[in-house]
Amino acid sequence: MVLHNPNNWHWVDKNCVDWAKSYFSEKLVGISATAGDGQTSVSITKLASLTGDVDVNQRKGKVISLFDVKVVLDYEGTVGTTPVSGTITIPEVAYDTEEDEYVFEVSISEETKEKQPARELIRAKIVPELRQKLSAFGHDLIKTHGKDIQHPVTENKSQFTSSNQTAAVTTATAAGEGATAATEKSSSSAAYNTTTLRLESTFNTTAAELYTTFLDPARVAAWTRSAPVKFTASEDGEYAMFGGNVSGKFLKLVENKSIEMLWRLKDWKPEHFADLKIVFDQGQSETKAIVTWKGVPVGQEDVTRRNFEEYYIKSIKLTFGFGAVL
Repeated sequence: MVLHNPNNWHWVDKNCVDWAKSYFSEKLVGISATAGDGQTSVSITKLASLTGDVDVNQRKGKVISLFDVKVVLDYEGTVGTTPVSGTITIPEVAYDTEEDEYVFEVSISEETKEKQPARELIRAKIVPELRQKLSAFGHDLIKTHGKDIQHPVTENKSQFTSSNQTAAVTTATAAGEGATAATEKSSSSAAYNTTTLRLESTFNTTAAELYTTFLDPARVAAWTRSAPVKFTASEDGEYAMFGGNVSGKFLKLVENKSIEMLWRLKDWKPEHFADLKIVFDQGQSETKAIVTWKGVPVGQEDVTRRNFEEYYIKSIKLTFGFGAVL
């Protein structure tokens, strides 16, 4: 693409949906598995559809990827002498989805009891390989297209944007090698312009049950779909959830009434935390959770809200039957 962006200062984006379709066709089609007894075999035959957004963006020397797509794959195989076919649907492949967070919906055409071993084989052997392939997408996306939306650092005369560009290359390289950042423990001190964020949601349960659901490690493991990295449910106790992507410290716990904590997303600047307070308002037959953040970085409002609604509120409701999911 033709690029006129002196010193890589301005916002530039590139739509990569077509490339993503080719990428997933190349990486996913052909994945196959055979059961130990040799009676069942399955192979992914086609990328049936990919819908959503895939973009690479650049501003002030920083390259980021923003993508959120739904992927549907066709598969074929046999169970004994019986042909079997169907689809594997991944409802969300997003820039902030961790390897263990992908959801796989396996359907079988003209489903019968005899065809069930095909679904079991897919979940046992094909899904783990799909997780690995999907988790590499974000890195490969930036590696392939990041250079198209930036001038080389040797042509950049701005010290500010060139340092961002150099740092981004270093970070991308580390990510490609599987490096992980250390969990930050300090209170909020990084330089950010911040804002306040508020949301409410109603749960069909008591305040006591909801309070316990946010603090009991066994329940937390259930609605986050994985055991927390660490979780000490007491004042001054630290926590790290979703593979370390959310972390912080509990500040004040008022039983069945409220939870106050330091809270951060992994992508925020080191040592920056927002103050998060959850108030449980008990009604006659339901409880309203009133969630307030102070100190959310400007520009992170939608990400913060969306993640909390998806991975906290929706997941709790689905896991424990505490209300309808809109």
